[in-house]
Amino acid sequence: MVSLATRRIVPKGKLMDFITSMAIIPLLVGCMGIFGLFKLLQWIRMKAYIQDSVVVITGATSGLGKECAKVFYAAGAKLILCGRSQEKLEELVRELSATHYRKTHKPHVVVFDLADSDTIVPAANEILKYTGHVDILINNAGISYRGTIMDTALEVDKKVMETNYFGPVALTKAILPSMIEKKRGHIVVISSIQGKISIPFRSAYAASKHATQAFFDCLRAEIEQHEIEVTVICPGYIQTNLSLNAITADGSKYGVKRRGDKRDQKVKSLLLLLLEKKENSKVKEDAAQWRKLPNT
Repeated sequence: MVSLATRRIVPKGKLMDFITSMAIIPLLVGCMGIFGLFKLLQWIRMKAYIQDSVVVITGATSGLGKECAKVFYAAGAKLILCGRSQEKLEELVRELSATHYRKTHKPHVVVFDLADSDTIVPAANEILKYTGHVDILINNAGISYRGTIMDTALEVDKKVMETNYFGPVALTKAILPSMIEKKRGHIVVISSIQGKISIPFRSAYAASKHATQAFFDCLRAEIEQHEIEVTVICPGYIQTNLSLNAITADGSKYGVKRRGDKRDQKVKSLLLLLLEKKENSKVKEDAAQWRKLPNT
């Protein structure tokens, strides 16, 4: 049997709960306002950092490279779009120019193949001749691979290493002296979670990304004194044509497209990385590590 005193306490308790919940509402609204202000300031900071900066993007005609081109163009960067196809690069320039943003610059295209070492230095010279310097170099271009180690021809291993490792290394070395001279620059490398974790049937790809990770880790330490920043981004799987264009053990195309996270999410994370700077100007490396790999 419930006493009268108990009956009176229950409504009072509900009233206190109601008042407490109502008091939280202004706090939540305030927090949302602060979060919105933070995002606005973040966007302004991004615009200020990228506006009029010379940004070089390799592998710009598709996938993550193309999405980066769209975002950096909208932010007012002076884009240098690099790829193997003159036609696809010019098509991208037309696509970007058709968008309506204030204070943008017409992109410049440079055609070369990272797998062909003889084309890289001339391409770098063309870039520097056109712009005079490079503020941000995004080493994005790459090739994937599917196959067993036993069945994979050595030439396939070499091809993957040329595109994913030696190509970016050669381009970075060609651009780096101009950054050091200005004591300003940011080198961004799109690696992979497989640059950290090796899985079966990806030996050539994982090896190339491990090598890339190690090289640019060393580079970061060596050029810190010159105030040049190095960021290595290791995303998981993305909705691009990377797997579709992957090569197999005999060098033929894999031809299967897999599911992954949306490209725009990765691009936003990349831009945030460019803005997240420590007080001593070191860039936070590996901040784009993803929590888990999706099912294959």
